[in-house]
Amino acid sequence: MDAKKTINPAPLGLSGFALTTWLLSMVNAGWFAGVDVPMVLASAFAFGGTAQFVAGVIEAGTGNSFGFVAFCGYGAFWWSFALFVDFFAKGVQGPFIGWFLLLWGVFTAYLWVATWKKGRALMLIFTALTPTFFLLAAGAMTGNTGLSVFGGYLGLITAALAFYLAAAEVINEAWGRTVLPI
Repeated sequence: MDAKKTINPAPLGLSGFALTTWLLSMVNAGWFAGVDVPMVLASAFAFGGTAQFVAGVIEAGTGNSFGFVAFCGYGAFWWSFALFVDFFAKGVQGPFIGWFLLLWGVFTAYLWVATWKKGRALMLIFTALTPTFFLLAAGAMTGNTGLSVFGGYLGLITAALAFYLAAAEVINEAWGRTVLPI
């Protein structure tokens, strides 16, 4: 009797993260206007939030604390971002939004340290994501849109790296060998 194969939830979580991050980063980089944010919010609720959270719960079942914390954490980030923008943003000032982003940067920074013992592709994602949060935080706190735009471009790099790792994990598993190195 064959042993049941355990699924790898990471590509789902990484894909939800990458797609939603890419959409928001296009707005942050100035490619699209704030009027386009509702599409980001839809993705944040469904793919960035829910799919990542589900991936995190599955990671918990495999004993992967990093995957659990990262996917559930960023899933909750996307839910909270979408809830904030849709329902609670009225009257909240930029500096307080900056604190929200700064604290997510702190969360990301300690996960980044943990990636030093993991694959290079994962480490690169967090190497780009950490300053992304800090730049967006600084832009919100100071009103310096240049910092936010720079954060948007770094977010696009982060998303591309996450898409790469998600693709690599799915393609490598399908082929039964390393096609895309991680």
